[in-house]
Amino acid sequence: MTSRLRGRRAAAAAALTAAAALAFTPQALAAAFDVNFDCSGSSPVGEQQFSLQQGADVTAPATVAPGGALDIVIDPAVNTVPSEVNGYTVKRIEGMDLKIPIPANSTFVSADLAGGSGLGPNPPTISVEGNVATLHLDGPIAGGSQFELPTVTAHLTAGDSGTIETKLHGTSYDDPGLTFTAVVSSIIGDTDVPSRCFPNPNPVLTTTTIG
Repeated sequence: MTSRLRGRRAAAAAALTAAAALAFTPQALAAAFDVNFDCSGSSPVGEQQFSLQQGADVTAPATVAPGGALDIVIDPAVNTVPSEVNGYTVKRIEGMDLKIPIPANSTFVSADLAGGSGLGPNPPTISVEGNVATLHLDGPIAGGSQFELPTVTAHLTAGDSGTIETKLHGTSYDDPGLTFTAVVSSIIGDTDVPSRCFPNPNPVLTTTTIG
């Protein structure tokens, strides 16, 4: 056998090995979403209903081994605080909490925050209580200004079987997934308007199969 033929066979074997490894390596799946939030603000002149939108790219592996490690990455898009809601001028928002459930069939290990801009002087924080992670921002963020929430990377351990689905928290005004206080201008001066929002609809952002 000539050295050239041996080299060709070795190259072919290496290519097949690489293809097989790629076929059995969990591939990350990324999807872009525009989530709509239905919101209700408690103002001195009564309830104020409005909506907010937030875009995000969300990434998770397609598959994970039972008991294996996986990362879910939520990368929010740049957004703008409304300058006006229902005829009232929004001066700023502050004290924002965004809730993200820890998915079923997984165990929370840790979370990292990276990036973000226009969020006020204090850095954002993330905490976990029960099965819900909460991203907190002190603010303030001025009405009409752009901001970008930090990228959240959740490090999880897969359970024994089933699927791991990424969603946001919230089903109603009484079970909100997003809360904040808006400071608005009114005929009686600047007024705090505590606001509660929930994603409607609340799509499944990613699905990872255990197995």
